Amino acid sequence: MSKKTILFSKMQGLGNDYIIIDESQSECIEEDKKGEVTAEICRRGFSVGADGVIFVSPPQGEGDIRFRIFNADGSEAEMCGNGIRCFSKFVYDNSIFRQDVIKVETLAGIKTVELDIEKGQAVSMKVDMGLATFKTDQIPMDVVEDEFIDLFLKVEGKPMQMTALSVGNPHAVIFVDDAGQVNLDKWGPAIENHPSFPQRTNVHFVEIISSREIIMITWERGAGPTLACGTGATSCVIAGNKLEKLEENVLVHLPGGELEIRVYQQEKELGAFMEGDAKLVFDGIMLMDH
Repeated sequence: MSKKTILFSKMQGLGNDYIIIDESQSECIEEDKKGEVTAEICRRGFSVGADGVIFVSPPQGEGDIRFRIFNADGSEAEMCGNGIRCFSKFVYDNSIFRQDVIKVETLAGIKTVELDIEKGQAVSMKVDMGLATFKTDQIPMDVVEDEFIDLFLKVEGKPMQMTALSVGNPHAVIFVDDAGQVNLDKWGPAIENHPSFPQRTNVHFVEIISSREIIMITWERGAGPTLACGTGATSCVIAGNKLEKLEENVLVHLPGGELEIRVYQQEKELGAFMEGDAKLVFDGIMLMDH
């Protein structure tokens, strides 16, 4: 069997690492094999290893470029905050789309990314994450309530107080006194796969330092514990602002680094800007059976 050569870049945003493959000109991995190949090459210790695979694809609508992300388990996700920063730097630095403002098509809609350029390379990215929704039918969440804000959900027999929302993908936010005492390996998958979340959910435990500063840890849907989650940081700050626990500008401490989130209001709905960096780890070549 012949081997197919695939060029890729390994990138990371706050330790959230991704394999990025450029399909802006031609498809490298067949559509029906993308999930399977992703799961294979994301296995740490057995392959390249990553939290997911991002594909740079031609735009299908009004965007400049299209972003697709597959989780480490092979499932396709709607959006990823750290991933879209890696994607935007990759697109700019490789001259795929050489503008300092990029309209990126995602399954969660078009996201506008502003790039800070130094010496011809993107060093920092600010992403308009768009408006959040607390409507349970849009998250989606299978409960009787129209919104699930600061309510209790029974998880493995234990009532857990949480707020559910979507910022293009689903999130469950739990405020705790000490994030360091949370058994993430137990409660993360239990909440991710809870029957009330028919498409599963990302899970975040948040410790409030002050109204402008938080610590958060994450169990990502389809990936498990990760060093950072951009959409998660966004959802945590929006949830905290909604509950009047947090102000509009919040510094978020994640295991992999820090993000700045700024909440805005638009017609009584809350959205946010997320700002942070992304870095190239290495470029590589994969040989795959063809």
